[in-house]
Amino acid sequence: MGFHFDRDVQTSYDNVAREYADKLYGELAGKPFDRERLGLFARRVKDGRVCDLGCGPAQIARYLRDRGVDAFGVDLSAGMLAQARRLNPDLQLVQSSMLALGLRSEVLDGIAAFYCILHIPRVHVSSALGEMHRVLKPGGLLLITFHIGTNSTHLDELFGKPVSMDAAFFTTAEVCDCLQAAGFRVEEALERDPYDPEIEYQSRRSYILAVRPGA
Repeated sequence: MGFHFDRDVQTSYDNVAREYADKLYGELAGKPFDRERLGLFARRVKDGRVCDLGCGPAQIARYLRDRGVDAFGVDLSAGMLAQARRLNPDLQLVQSSMLALGLRSEVLDGIAAFYCILHIPRVHVSSALGEMHRVLKPGGLLLITFHIGTNSTHLDELFGKPVSMDAAFFTTAEVCDCLQAAGFRVEEALERDPYDPEIEYQSRRSYILAVRPGA
């Protein structure tokens, strides 16, 4: 993979894959705003090929596929992909780093990138967005979400198991600037307050819809 934080993230999520899947696979049932944004995204990319980037147990790909989208999942963690395969035997799933996706240029009509930049160090976020831009067709859509903030933290434990990975929060303006620098045009940027603690971690969330120009 070429990046030590990739190895740390991969090992950490391999270690908690089952617990993560059990906790989060059904999360969209309690998140009407997310379902609304995904529904709008699905209608715009329905005739194309779409990647759920950093898919985890592939709940986003599942939601899109159930609405007629040709969606597949990409994740760094083999353990997480094993859980995604258990829960979604009909989905195509690929192990890859978002910094080097291993896809040909201009092959995707859409990317759903839900919280996948959480573990990307700030200095590499532009590279990750540039890779997303590369694999999207002109006119392709990116729906990216993230936790809002300015801080980074180190995680030593998740779901009661040892991990070792950093987590970064971003401002909406910061990510919009990075998207524009990577060649995207931002169509929409929305924020929401967190749902109840039993549904999700208590942070504000940002949802940005961007397009690769040129269609």
